[in-house]
Amino acid sequence: MIQAFAGATADELWREVVDGFADEHASDIHQGRGGETKEMLHVSLTLDNPQQRWVLSRRPALNVAFAIAEVIWIVSGRNDSDFLTYWNRRLPEFVGNGPTLHGAYGHRLRHHFQIDQLERAYSALYRNPDSRQVVLQIWDSEVDFPALDGSPSDPDVPCNVLSLVKARRGKLEWMQVMRSNDVFLGLPHNIVQFTCLQEILAGWLGMEVGSYNQLSDSLHIYQRDLHNVFSRTPAADIRNDDSLMLPKQESQKAFAELEKRTGTAMLHDLKERQLIQLLTWQYGPPSLKNMLSILLAESARRRGWHDAQTLAEESCGNPAFLTLWHSWYRRVTGANETAVDGAQENLGLAESTRLV
Repeated sequence: MIQAFAGATADELWREVVDGFADEHASDIHQGRGGETKEMLHVSLTLDNPQQRWVLSRRPALNVAFAIAEVIWIVSGRNDSDFLTYWNRRLPEFVGNGPTLHGAYGHRLRHHFQIDQLERAYSALYRNPDSRQVVLQIWDSEVDFPALDGSPSDPDVPCNVLSLVKARRGKLEWMQVMRSNDVFLGLPHNIVQFTCLQEILAGWLGMEVGSYNQLSDSLHIYQRDLHNVFSRTPAADIRNDDSLMLPKQESQKAFAELEKRTGTAMLHDLKERQLIQLLTWQYGPPSLKNMLSILLAESARRRGWHDAQTLAEESCGNPAFLTLWHSWYRRVTGANETAVDGAQENLGLAESTRLV
């Protein structure tokens, strides 16, 4: 029997899922690769407004800079590990220590099958919006199937199997199919990754964004994470009003520039003045400039550059990003809650003071 959850926002949807696991009769105990889990099979998730993609209630807070960097990495079709590891130094614990990631979603979608599936999806739906044949393939049986003894083929076997994309009533509908889905570590990031792709592709096609839907064949929480999941803190209703729906040529040019600036922010010998200069992106779309601001704030924090960090924070006009960023800042620095909350109030003027 399929269990179904729905929410207007990702935060609401995630909390509904967590509440579902609180019912002892709704899940079973199952031994997973990383230990014992509470598991639901065959779960349907629906997010009514994919733009509201950020889970704000999770504790410990999400590393929002890593989540943004991952979107850039996927859109760019990359599979190198260094780009992501800079933003999440624990990543090799989960995906291995190689120079590339075996199951990199962007590389699978744009290069692995010798076809750029995003480009092909755009062309097919632009010319035939009624098509039911657009399937973005991620799983590759030849390299992903378990060995004969049942052992994994690689530490980084894709959890996402495929995406089903359809244009209906002028909106782009998205169905994501997952073989395995970790509620604590994976689900908040998966929603961000694929709703961003949905919104980007909708912009290319000149369509609105429809609903985001997901089928998680094994939706689970590791026993080690149960305390964190069930001790969530309900978040205020803070909206993400940034739009990724840009015309195709503008979108591709802007993401290429964002990728370039992000790479510069990662340089070992970067100077503080150079990081501050990266904030000056005269013709950048506001949504991507806000992404860059958070990445630069995190890069400055890691280097101990307080002035640059403050400038980067003040250049961000996205309240959802700022909320996530300050929650992350408190998590990694143990900063005084009152002091940081006061800083957030001051950042309410960020939109009018953003650098251009």
